[in-house]
Amino acid sequence: MNPLLITGLDAHRGHTALSVNLNKVALLRNQRDLGIPSVTRAATLALQAGAHGITVHPRPDQRHIRTHDVFDLAALMQDWPQAEFNIEGNPLHNLMDVIREVRRRGLPLHQCTFVPDAMDQATSDHGWQFPQDAEVLAPLISEARSLGVRVSLFMDPVPQAMPAVRALGAERVELYTESYARVHGTADQAPVLAGFAATADAALIQGLQLNAGHDLNRENLTDFLRAVPGVQEVSIGHALIADALELGLPETVRDYLRCIHHAQAST
Repeated sequence: MNPLLITGLDAHRGHTALSVNLNKVALLRNQRDLGIPSVTRAATLALQAGAHGITVHPRPDQRHIRTHDVFDLAALMQDWPQAEFNIEGNPLHNLMDVIREVRRRGLPLHQCTFVPDAMDQATSDHGWQFPQDAEVLAPLISEARSLGVRVSLFMDPVPQAMPAVRALGAERVELYTESYARVHGTADQAPVLAGFAATADAALIQGLQLNAGHDLNRENLTDFLRAVPGVQEVSIGHALIADALELGLPETVRDYLRCIHHAQAST
């Protein structure tokens, strides 16, 4: 089989899955009342090129992904049973209502990623904190799982937090990788990567699965995956969509898949 054409389910067999975040496609679309670029068309192109999943972050102000986009994409994903649909956001804001409605409609939703962002925040910039966030997260994690949705918590690279995540019933953590991206190519890269590797080890010991995302790109992705064990999925949006302006979306997706393949071929 062509190593660049693995399916989303191959993440469970040792491959890192690529989930394409479409927020920036929606952000551009929202500048004019013309419906272009189409979020569902972008998703189709990404999936046709070999992406293993689609990610969206429907914020309360609908600055990019709008509620109807979530339902349109969930309907589209019915035609791609080998791929996964991930909705991320703050479960204390609008996320749980969106999850409930997707499931009420009987549409596919494989994963929700709980992110502790503020309503006026430009982008996610920190993970959940323990023990202070545990009490509020526990019933929300339980509800999402009861709806048949895997729960991933957006987390800083803090190894000692992993037992608390597991105790709450979350199944995955998404490692917030901005601190790595900031030092990539500098003398600080090795010690920062060591912190991520230690966190990954701690998560795996607890039986958690690993995702990663934020500021990963074609230059730094391979190095990250070589150094950090067991990453099931990377969610990439800003850099991938920026690259697509030069390369086109299908070729950009294929290039990110090459980065993943290069990391796995060298380990």
